[in-house]
Amino acid sequence: MCLPGTESRGIINGGGAHDLLILKHHGAGDRNEEDLTMRARGDEGGATTTTITTTTTTFIRSFLQRLPHLPSDGVLPRELPLTERADAQRFLFDASPTMPLGTCNSYNLRKIGEELRSLVKIAGPIVITSMLIYSRSLVSMLFLGRLGKTELAGGSLALGFSNITGYSLLRGLSTGMDPICSQAYGAQRWSVISQTFQKTLCLLLLVAIPISLLWLNMEPIFILLGQDPQIIRVAKRYMAFAIPELIGQAQLLPLRIFFRTQGFTTALTLAAAFSALFHLPMNYFLVTYMDFGVAGIALGLAWNTFLFNLGLVIYLARSPHALKPWHGLTILSAFQGWGPLLSLSLPSCVSVCLEWWWYELMLFFCGWLSNPQASVAAMGILLQTTGMLYIIPISLSGSLSTRVGLSLGAGQPTRAQWTTLIGLIMAFAWGISAFIFMTAFRSMWGTMFTNDPQILDLISTALPVLGLCEIGNVPQTASCGVLTATARPKLGVKINLFAFYLIGLPVAILATFTFKIGFLGLWFGLLSAQLSCVGMMVYTLLHTDWKHQTRRAEQLTQAVEVKNETEENLEKTNDEESGLLTPTEV
Repeated sequence: MCLPGTESRGIINGGGAHDLLILKHHGAGDRNEEDLTMRARGDEGGATTTTITTTTTTFIRSFLQRLPHLPSDGVLPRELPLTERADAQRFLFDASPTMPLGTCNSYNLRKIGEELRSLVKIAGPIVITSMLIYSRSLVSMLFLGRLGKTELAGGSLALGFSNITGYSLLRGLSTGMDPICSQAYGAQRWSVISQTFQKTLCLLLLVAIPISLLWLNMEPIFILLGQDPQIIRVAKRYMAFAIPELIGQAQLLPLRIFFRTQGFTTALTLAAAFSALFHLPMNYFLVTYMDFGVAGIALGLAWNTFLFNLGLVIYLARSPHALKPWHGLTILSAFQGWGPLLSLSLPSCVSVCLEWWWYELMLFFCGWLSNPQASVAAMGILLQTTGMLYIIPISLSGSLSTRVGLSLGAGQPTRAQWTTLIGLIMAFAWGISAFIFMTAFRSMWGTMFTNDPQILDLISTALPVLGLCEIGNVPQTASCGVLTATARPKLGVKINLFAFYLIGLPVAILATFTFKIGFLGLWFGLLSAQLSCVGMMVYTLLHTDWKHQTRRAEQLTQAVEVKNETEENLEKTNDEESGLLTPTEV
């Protein structure tokens, strides 16, 4: 599940990076296999201890037997054509001796700890950035809750509608940029990255125009869906003032991918902190002092996104190391060569929408229950809660997407395979942790948002089931990151369609309306969808031919580069024939 502004993917750019993936060969050593303890030191110098039981150790060993050896010479050179980005390249592909994965007896399980540390160091700043981005949604829900039950329900309904008709489309379309840029960066095809950013930005801005028109005329849709008239009135006002936020997100999404591909996650964190610093006082000014109500909340989100974009653009303009996406930009070139991008963006959009829309269908179904205001308000709070829990898995997904894409682009299939395995183990561990957290705090969690007893009762009842959903959702999210890196969005469409609409949706409808379980039945439907989805995702990754994916990555980046060069040459030829250029200028 992915809420607007919660997704983040990328790589670290800074000190201590050279030990990111230094994989040295050691013997298995004398070690207790019944209870193996690994320590991975974090950025603050503290230590995190992870205990792998016999079951986990057996699983890892059996899986490692399927993996080939890591080649010792499959790394990028330290001297790169663009010296200002040499450090980022070196830490991603530092030279490492052979690490035998196929022979368990010769593999030191301590290396699992090192790889865990590597992924944590990649995801660390992304987690901070995601928390800062999520804080704005949390602040918005807190202000909505204080406005009253009707405002909370109307705002939640508007947020759900904006997800379905707006943010999910932009998010899905921007995802098509991810594999092209990460694989191009690994293959050192710098021009492909800037050109893909330009095309993605134009694509999202164009799509935002019809979405804005829809938002201004959404009242008949809500009436047709049988929603409460008071809730519709609040939602209509929110949607009208949310259009600036939509335009801002159309700019922010490709900017974030552009930064993460180059490893500038510190810049993302600083820009997110800068925008978050003003979010609470701006909401207080607009909602409380100016008494704008839900319109003030929508404008506060737009202001936050504007500051985020401003910080990133300033960094691009002043940094001597970052690629400049405006270099070589012309109006004609930005609208040419969309074929490879659209071939990935369109199915990615369908895949993201299938999942997002299912979550928002739960919100609409709440409007048909016996107590629609309490049900819609409770569902809105629970969806925001999943957004909070989503911070770590989406950060892990982003790390896997970038790392796997870079490895495939650099011709390192085994490294991509190994990173995938470690990422899945981390994902399952976090899913179990999320379940424990939600179960432990189910009685007090809702009190942070509202004091209505009906809403609090619904929240406390659903939180344990929500926690169970996270056991499937977290590894599914990590798997989606790997599928994105391998440029296989059509496969994601098939999996999401089957899991959410052929399994999850029928279960939700039967449990909620046929068996009269009510509000909790919707979450049982989500649970069945998540478990079936993660099963198919993991099965797909375990049977992936990584050498074939490396060849596909090379073909993709070459196709984009050749397409751009061909169209540029054609444009110059046409200009020469029309007298705009002389032959010597060409």
